[in-house]
Amino acid sequence: MSLKNFFKTGNKSATGSGVTSPAITVDRLKTLIPIRSLSEEKLQAFATDRKADVYPANSTLFTEGEKNDCAYYLLQGIVVVSDSTGKKYEVDADTPQAKFPLCSGIKHTLTVIAKTDVCLLRVSQTIMTARPPAFQDSTTLKFPKQLADSRLLQSFSQYYLEEDMEVPSLPDIALKLRKAIQSDIGIADAANIIQLDPIMTAKLIQVANCPLYLARNPVKTCFDAVNRIGLRATQNLITTLSLKQIFQANVPMIRKLMDKVWKHSIYISCICYALAAETQKAKPEEALLAGLVSDIGLVPFLNYAAKLPTDYYTEQEIIQAMPYVKGTVGTYILNEWNFPEELIGIPVNADDWYRHNGNDLTLTDIVMLAKFHSKIGKPGMAYLPAITSLPAVSKLGQVLLSPENSLRIIHDAHVKIAQAKQIFST
Repeated sequence: MSLKNFFKTGNKSATGSGVTSPAITVDRLKTLIPIRSLSEEKLQAFATDRKADVYPANSTLFTEGEKNDCAYYLLQGIVVVSDSTGKKYEVDADTPQAKFPLCSGIKHTLTVIAKTDVCLLRVSQTIMTARPPAFQDSTTLKFPKQLADSRLLQSFSQYYLEEDMEVPSLPDIALKLRKAIQSDIGIADAANIIQLDPIMTAKLIQVANCPLYLARNPVKTCFDAVNRIGLRATQNLITTLSLKQIFQANVPMIRKLMDKVWKHSIYISCICYALAAETQKAKPEEALLAGLVSDIGLVPFLNYAAKLPTDYYTEQEIIQAMPYVKGTVGTYILNEWNFPEELIGIPVNADDWYRHNGNDLTLTDIVMLAKFHSKIGKPGMAYLPAITSLPAVSKLGQVLLSPENSLRIIHDAHVKIAQAKQIFST
């Protein structure tokens, strides 16, 4: 595909509008997310002889439910956005919200009407798969300039590149059960393996009796717990429950960070479970595990730091580096653990709001949406894009995600999340 065809071609100017279509400049493109992550060459190619589409006030720009193949950016004017519940809000081109697309994904999740004369930039959906280097390469560690002189990161990068990195081992019980289930064992055989670990047995029974499974009669044996949960789901849960053993450290400062990562991973995994149950697009136990391993790449990094002299780094230095380490290292770990392909890519892709890879909702989409949900109501929420503009939201079918509905999903799952957090934290 030529660079010019990478973007939607053809300039449209609706009649009756008093607005002149502005020229598109590279500087303007660099303010738009995620367009600004493209190469200078692609941005320059698009900016050449390109103008925005102009529409008069009261024009319906697109309607909820219609198929879509573009990302739309508002460059001038004000639009009114509404969903199927009748909720409305305005987006002004002069506000930070306009840096994000009004809509992207396989179908429109909102109806948008021009309140004033407006200018829209239409960009091919291909842009959502044209990731910047940080997302394209899942094997190389890359850090921003401000961290380039970090002794810790230079040392860890060498440690990683020379394949000396110590990959944490999955606990024996998880490995034995995974291997046995691959040999098509039955419920009784699975229960016998799990019962070799009394603590894990007690946790599994506790999970089987928690509100996640909405059962009236409590189970009392490992066999009954596996029977209620199911073999594949039990395998995922045993792996999930056993991961706590990996998030350990002896150095106080590193232990504090490790504990924070673990608790955040639990929260993400519980939201994943709630979203999977709400959308019915994935198995909740698989989503639970997917959320829990999304930041697993931080474990070897923190363990490495714990072995260095305490004057070799600062806590702030570690915190600043964590976002740049977790994806690449996490994908490497899951590959070494022989996890399914759909899980391996999660660490390196789940923080990319505008990832667009096919029309079907994936576990990566669910983890990304869970991470987005975890930021709702928190400081910095004002800098997030509208949830309805995310490509993953257009794959949810009849489930409507809005800030209000997202909070409802989390609120309705509060008891389940609280109990799951208690189980997985011990």
